[in-house]
Amino acid sequence: MTFAFQQAASLADAARAAAGNAEAKIIAGGQSLLGAIKLGLAAPEALIDISGLADLKGLRIDGGKVHIGAMTTHATVAASRELQQAIPALADLAGRIGDRQVRNRGTLGGSLANNDPAACYPAAVLGLGATVHTDRRSIAADDFFKGLYETALQPGEIISSVSFPIPEKAAWQKFKQPASRFSIVGVFIAKTAGGVRVAVTGAGSCVFRATAIEAALNSSWSAAAAQAVSISDEGLNNDLHGSAAYRAALIPVLAGRAVAAA
Repeated sequence: MTFAFQQAASLADAARAAAGNAEAKIIAGGQSLLGAIKLGLAAPEALIDISGLADLKGLRIDGGKVHIGAMTTHATVAASRELQQAIPALADLAGRIGDRQVRNRGTLGGSLANNDPAACYPAAVLGLGATVHTDRRSIAADDFFKGLYETALQPGEIISSVSFPIPEKAAWQKFKQPASRFSIVGVFIAKTAGGVRVAVTGAGSCVFRATAIEAALNSSWSAAAAQAVSISDEGLNNDLHGSAAYRAALIPVLAGRAVAAA
């Protein structure tokens, strides 16, 4: 296949190029998009490369929040000493994504925009109640993830950064598929000033909050309380890696381990 390629000079430049071509795709680290193109699942007319935009990279802590640029790689997030102090669970999650190649090429913004149903970062964003910032607006995590590979992003809208509130406690537990290292089930738990949030990835068509476990942990912050919750397998993934019932059983087990680790 053939396509046009443009290396954006700025976020505004990328946004203009994307707005002018409905068949164009933004490429960041390329760890999801390039694979899709090779498999014939995507056939963009143009690729707009934002990997060189330095102002979309980096991490800072300000006002009780961790702000991470969309083009920051997983490896950079995992290695950040500041993040390891502020939200160690987020650094832990980033350090267990894929393999070294994926961690050194893949980006926070690219992962969120793609919204793979088994990706790790969506669980952290939803579990921490983060805010996704784009070139147009700010979107709360609860409003961002819409369904299978679907987000609230409008055509041509580009993620610029994500701000994560620093929780009282948080932890990440992942039961991975050994070859891809995607989550068969992954659970991110955060104890915040507004209550407990529990986000689950890999189990369904999109990341979701386990509200029954949240209620149990708000009443009693303990591994036993999380593991005592029964999760329905209705609507959960059922494939060669695990049945819906298996995934339903894993969710409270991993939630309990996360509480114990937090």
